[in-house]
Order: sequence, then structure tokens, then C-alpha cells
Amino acid sequence: MADLVGWDVAEKVAVRLAGQEPFADSYHADSLASDFAELTAEAEALVSEATGLVSAAGPARARVTDRPGWVRANLASFQRLLAPLTDRLGEKVSRTPAAAKITHTLTGVEVGALLGWMSTRVLGQYDLLIVDDDTASEQDLVYYVGPNVLSLEKRFAFPPREFRLWLALHEVTHRAQFTGIPWLRGHFLSLVEESLGSIEPDPKRFLAALSRVADDLRARRNPLDDGGLVSLVATPEQQRLLGRIGGMMSLLEGHGDVTMDRAGADRIPSAERFSRVLRQRRAQTSGAAKLVQKLIGLDAKMKQYEQGERFIAAVEAQGGPAYLERAWEAPECLPDLAEIREPAAWMRRVGAPAVGGPATATA
Repeated sequence: MADLVGWDVAEKVAVRLAGQEPFADSYHADSLASDFAELTAEAEALVSEATGLVSAAGPARARVTDRPGWVRANLASFQRLLAPLTDRLGEKVSRTPAAAKITHTLTGVEVGALLGWMSTRVLGQYDLLIVDDDTASEQDLVYYVGPNVLSLEKRFAFPPREFRLWLALHEVTHRAQFTGIPWLRGHFLSLVEESLGSIEPDPKRFLAALSRVADDLRARRNPLDDGGLVSLVATPEQQRLLGRIGGMMSLLEGHGDVTMDRAGADRIPSAERFSRVLRQRRAQTSGAAKLVQKLIGLDAKMKQYEQGERFIAAVEAQGGPAYLERAWEAPECLPDLAEIREPAAWMRRVGAPAVGGPATATA
């Protein structure tokens, strides 16, 4: 059976597009590994104190990498995560050898172009995939893309130790979420597997997607705003699934930003400036790059931070942090994307936390 994605092609394309950031060979890079090892541990303690979440997987491990290293780590994760889908579709494509060869190359180029471009933007990332014990040393890592971090520090005159702790707080919060809430990692992966398992190539879906695009344009809405191309070709059931995934990710990203601000309040005087500069950096993305972000759904991901923060603010305004903790009780307590946008609907559904007892549901 032919492999649907040319992973070797993807790596070559991505590494080439990643380019060579001048700061990759800077003497400033020497401090990154030791700084992030120390600051990741400090961030973990601050996040635990601020959230009450304690990792069941032991101390966080920091890894500083360059752009090609980040590309290769994510290619490995993509390959593991997408295996059920690529195996199923690869079997179908293999029935036509000529088409299989073309598909193998084209998909490799597409995946490589995506990761190559993203490698120039990413500062940090928590790799939540744990697939098997044989590769455990290469999983559950907190990555920092050193050249990108150094470039921003130099360009905006960021105090390095403050900026690095600020980055570590966000990524370590994500690790605390997935390793401190016992059911969350398994639930997230089950949703991803369900969404991948429901994908089937169907020309009728593309025709229906074109109709939805026309309707959105007539209503002066951008048809790519809610999740890129994937959302356009999804069936109604898949749309509901994407809503559940989007709601969960908005909550997690918003919680990451809120925790980062609270946990680092006394340690990072420049936090507000860091946040402002990075928001402006995202807003100033060029036209072509902005289109790429929308096509792949990255633009929708950027909105997750803002929507998640607004959701948390609305919930805590009603009942404080204890009300938000209702979301961590069970998978069914997580908000979907519609509830993220209308927090009152989530609060009505799950009910307020009871004083001195279990939470009470409301009709």
C-alpha cells in the first residue's frame, strides 16, 4: 500500500522553507537551554500554585530546538496522529498506482509547506501526544524554537529572562491541563480520532461547500473564519464535532493566557508589553500569510485566545474561579464553541457550583 503522504518530501520542503534565522548561530543562543530548563521548572511551580493543577507525569522537560528540529518533531507527531486516516485513504489511492505516486508527492509538498511556514512563527509548543513507551523520551516535551525567540527579543528589546519565563508559563499551563486533569488528554485524542475517522472523500461535499461559501459571501461573512477549509467540507455531524473541539481548545487557550498573566504577575513586569507586541505582530501579518492562516484554520485558532479569555471572565464574574472549575469535572461539562461565544448558555447548562457540596444543575 502506498503511503498517502510523502513524509520525506514534506521534511525536505519544510526545512527548505523554514530558512536560516541569523540568530540560530548567535552566541546568545548559548543561554537558551539552561535558561529554559530553569524557567520551565519555575513556571511549573507558579502554574500549580495559581491553578491547583498538579501534573501526574512528573516534572516538565524543556527542549530548545531550531526550526528544522521543530519541523521534524511535528512531522513525527503528525504521522502518528494521522495514521488511521492516511492508512485508510492510502489504501483507496493505491488502487491506481499513477494517482498514488502523484498524491504521495503533492500531499508531501502541502504538509511541508504548511510546517515550513509555521516554523518561522512558533515560539513554544507543548507536545501532548504520547503514543507508545518506545518513543516516550521524544514525547511529552515543552519545545521552544530558539532562533525565533532570540529574534523577537532582539527586535523588540525584550528582557530575555522575563520573556522566556512568560513563554514557559503558557506552555507549562497546557501541560498542566493535559497531565493534571486525568481525563482530558484521552478525551481530546478521542475527539481528534473521531473527526479523522469520519473523513471520506466525497465530491458532493465540495459542491455543498461551494453553496455555503456563496451564501456567506452574500451575507458579507468570510466563509473561512470559523475553521478554514476543513470546516467548509464538513458534514453537519462533523461540524458539531468541530464545535466541541473548538470550544475545548478556546477554553484551554484562554485558560493558558489567563494563567500566564496571573501566575507571572509578580515576576514579569513586562508581561503587558509582551502581550501587546505579539497581538500586533499577528495583526500585521501580510496579505498572503493572512490568507494562508485562514485557509488552514490558524486564523480561527488565534481567535481562540480572545474568545476563551472572554468566556473565563464572564464565568468568573458570576461565580469566581470555582465556577470555571466546573468545566474540569467531566468531558460533558466542557463548553462547545457556541457556548464559548455565549457563556450564559454554558452556565445554564452545567449549573452553578453548590456551596459546600456538589454542583447543582439547572434546567
